[in-house]
Amino acid sequence: MSKKNKLLKFRENETFKCLIQPRTEEVLRCDHPLKGGWHKAIFGNDNPIVLELGCGKGEYTIELAERYPERNFIGMDIKGARLWKGAKYANEHELQNVAFLRTRIEFIESLFAAGEVAEIWITFADPQEGKPKKRLTHPLFLTRYRNILTEGGIVHLKTDSRLLYYYTMEVASANSLEVITYCEDIYGSPESVPEEITAIQTFYESHFLMQGIPITYMAFRIDNEEELISPEWDQTPYLQPYKTTTIMK
Repeated sequence: MSKKNKLLKFRENETFKCLIQPRTEEVLRCDHPLKGGWHKAIFGNDNPIVLELGCGKGEYTIELAERYPERNFIGMDIKGARLWKGAKYANEHELQNVAFLRTRIEFIESLFAAGEVAEIWITFADPQEGKPKKRLTHPLFLTRYRNILTEGGIVHLKTDSRLLYYYTMEVASANSLEVITYCEDIYGSPESVPEEITAIQTFYESHFLMQGIPITYMAFRIDNEEELISPEWDQTPYLQPYKTTTIMK
């Protein structure tokens, strides 16, 4: 994407009411004005809030929102040029239960209050092969999620990465987290997962399926109130044995 096109998208982003772009000083070691107020200020209802982390272009957020109008959905990503697509669609189609949030996931506790989020989706996140602390299912991140989720709130992980999938299973085991369901190949065993897991398929997901890469899924609750620990785990057997083409979410 050219610099000119990016700048055009950034300018248009400023016109979308559904796209919130906090300044760093609004979230760095302080609470954003929207914290605790998303239901009233953004959605105007008390419906459950579902948060997608690293949403990219917002395809999954949009499809979930259209499928479940009785819930509110927020797609979160740091890349404004990517968020532009989802925000533009939501704006043009007047989707009242969709919002997008441009910021780093590390600031999530500055933006959401305890119990404000009902569910979290992590879809095709970077597995961070050499940087486990940056994985979105590392205990550092799970602790943040626990602090904003409702009691019994669910975290969904959908990924092509065997590393991220098995690592997350190990994290859940090490911390005695409740794993609701899991599947190593959702298209090979579609009956083992909720219908929307296979019914909603993004371009990013289709890309991996065309390469013959199985898509995994798990859902779990972070119901352990103790300090979450990292597992002693050898990632070597789960490193991706195939080459993939880098594409933008």
